[in-house]
Amino acid sequence: ALLDLSGVHQVKGTWMASTTLPCTYVPLEGFTQQTLVWSVERDHSTSALFRRDDSGDHVLLAQFRGRVSVPKQSPGDASLLIDSLEIPDSGHYTCQVIWRSQNNSLVQKEVTTTVKVVKVPVTKPIIRPGELGLRVPAGARASLTCVASGSPPISYRWFRSSLGGSAELLGSQAELAWDSLQPSDAGEYYCEAENR
Repeated sequence: ALLDLSGVHQVKGTWMASTTLPCTYVPLEGFTQQTLVWSVERDHSTSALFRRDDSGDHVLLAQFRGRVSVPKQSPGDASLLIDSLEIPDSGHYTCQVIWRSQNNSLVQKEVTTTVKVVKVPVTKPIIRPGELGLRVPAGARASLTCVASGSPPISYRWFRSSLGGSAELLGSQAELAWDSLQPSDAGEYYCEAENR
């Protein structure tokens, strides 16, 4: 058995969302992970952005502070999680792991992933009814939830069609809820989703 890192060649990340850059190996008896370094190459210069060694975890680049982490409790998982992706986060990311063997020799492996951060327009929303569905007895609690995907933040608006074709704005949350439905609440509702 040999120590080897597995990752992926390319990751498409959604602007303002989070993404994981996989870097995993099967732990081998007699080999201890000594250091893990994630580095990023952008504009022809390479810098280390994350380092894990005996002294703990260190985020070395200011623009990643508070936004990157590596799983702590799962041996063999050195994947990098990046939150709130920015467009300048696009680049080539290299995961480098060094193991020490029982006879004190070092083994080093690395794997590189290209990250492309893209802005994703909001999708056409879908409406999910609550547990009781769309035919609800009077007096019951009910809700409608507007669901869309795309680059966050996504804002929602609920409308109700009224006579004469005009629309009444009911709220700006993803969920529209009623504590006690009345016959007068019957009608046509629609939601709108929007992002930047």
